[in-house]
Amino acid sequence: MKISRATEADTSAISTLLGEIEDYYGGKPTPGDPDQIRSALFSPHPAATVLLARDEDGALLGMAAFTRLWPAAGADTSLYLKELYVRESARRRGVAAALMEQLKEEARTAGCSRLEWTADRDNPTALRFYEAQGVALHDGKVFYRVSV
Repeated sequence: MKISRATEADTSAISTLLGEIEDYYGGKPTPGDPDQIRSALFSPHPAATVLLARDEDGALLGMAAFTRLWPAAGADTSLYLKELYVRESARRRGVAAALMEQLKEEARTAGCSRLEWTADRDNPTALRFYEAQGVALHDGKVFYRVSV
């Protein structure tokens, strides 16, 4: 398996994965808008970075999308995992664990003090995966969301 940062040439693949993610979460399985993806990821001020996992033949296995947050603790910076997704056909093959390890390396390289993320309480598969990674549930925050 090879994990690398997405490039603009990966826009179509990311679009397809975003459609699969929507389907996984019970939404309409509509691919992501390629223009919006290009703008969000490959503009002069990208909103996020995407890691793509591929098998030895180049087939896409999954992705992790992240950004940096500041301030974290004190004046530190943290790496925030927004989305971790592995295609159904590639699950239980170590793809998610490999992506998590690469995220930790990305955080270290960027000088971040920690890696943070949220998970849906109604996603027991994800919760078990994170627990198996040796990460304890952090009850210190309450999550809010408002549409604008």
